[in-house]
Amino acid sequence: MMTRIVAALVLAASPAAAQTRPSSTAMTCQQTIRLVQARGALVLGTGGMTYDRFVRDRSFCEPTEIAKRAFRPTRDNPNCLIGYTCYEPGAGDWFGADY
Repeated sequence: MMTRIVAALVLAASPAAAQTRPSSTAMTCQQTIRLVQARGALVLGTGGMTYDRFVRDRSFCEPTEIAKRAFRPTRDNPNCLIGYTCYEPGAGDWFGADY
C-alpha cells in the first residue's frame, strides 16, 4: 500500500506532469493572434523566461481593470499586436492613454 502511495506522489511531482505554455516566439504573428482570439485569455511565453497573460478583449479582465494593447515578438515580427493585457489603471491612465 505504501509503495503505491509513494509511486503516485513521485509521478505527480515529475516534470512530465508539468504543462508547458505556448510561446509567441515559436509562432508567427498570425498564429499567435489566432490563438489569443480562440482562447479568449491565456498565459503565453514571450521569449526566454518571460511570460504574461493576454486577452482577446476587456471582457476577460477584472471589472476594475482596463485592457492595454500588447505588442510582443513572434517568429516573423518583432513587434506583433497579439491582443491585450489587463491592468489596474493609475490616476494618470485616464487621459491621453494609448488603448
